Amino acid sequence: MQKINKLLVVIEPELMESLALKRAKQIAEKTKAALHLLICDKEDKHAALLSVLENALRAEGVTASSERSWHESKHQTIIRAQQAENCGLVIKQHIPDNPLKKLLLTPEDWKLLRYCPAPVLLAKCATDWDNGVVLTAVDVGNDDADHMELHKSIVDAGFEIASLVKGKLHVVSAYPAPMLAAVEAAYPIETEYEAIYRKACEGFQKQYDIDGSRLHVEEGPADVIIPRVADELHAAVTVMGTVARTGFSGALIGNTAEVVIDKLKSDILVLKPEEMTRHLEKLASKH
Repeated sequence: MQKINKLLVVIEPELMESLALKRAKQIAEKTKAALHLLICDKEDKHAALLSVLENALRAEGVTASSERSWHESKHQTIIRAQQAENCGLVIKQHIPDNPLKKLLLTPEDWKLLRYCPAPVLLAKCATDWDNGVVLTAVDVGNDDADHMELHKSIVDAGFEIASLVKGKLHVVSAYPAPMLAAVEAAYPIETEYEAIYRKACEGFQKQYDIDGSRLHVEEGPADVIIPRVADELHAAVTVMGTVARTGFSGALIGNTAEVVIDKLKSDILVLKPEEMTRHLEKLASKH
């Protein structure tokens, strides 16, 4: 977070209060990052608003720039701006989709999480992060190289945020119920899953001095366990990863980060493996 020099902040003119801008200002205060404000709009209706916001930020000592643009869709417009401005983090307020619409169309926030090369922070609550709980969600049952790298990035980011805001770092990992685990055949049916998952978290615990009370290893689906633990801890932000599955398999399997967006009450920071980031940057450069 401290290494990020510029934040892309998506401004939604129809909202009374911009949680994305509020969170971006809080991050900028601590990291001295510049803010680039973006309104995704086909018509140039909001130039005055951008000018007002930009001038207000500068008056507060924040380095700021802004633009209004449109390229095919909202998520593509955001990605174009992120690439052009070399922003290390995209901050956008999450507005829940209509459940019926979600069945028929992939929500724009899901597409942003799948295709944006940079980490995405979805702002959901107005609560300040200072002295709050930073919850990192890791799937330590997946031990392939991409997931292992992702686990480290997630806990690294969580530790960095917790250090910045003087917060408490917690780790959550959900393990499958025996019936589900049996079909996965990753471990024998008699395996003590909780013990295996806790052991897999030992490295994080030692590196970041996380005691047992701040490690939450529970049986059940991740999309149920993560929001419940976040709720119990009153987490300010939940840090997760996505392997950004797309296409038919993605629709069938579902990415946990996407599924929990509407369930989590905290802000959500979503990261991707480095190889996927490079692939998405190549894709973005072709447009």
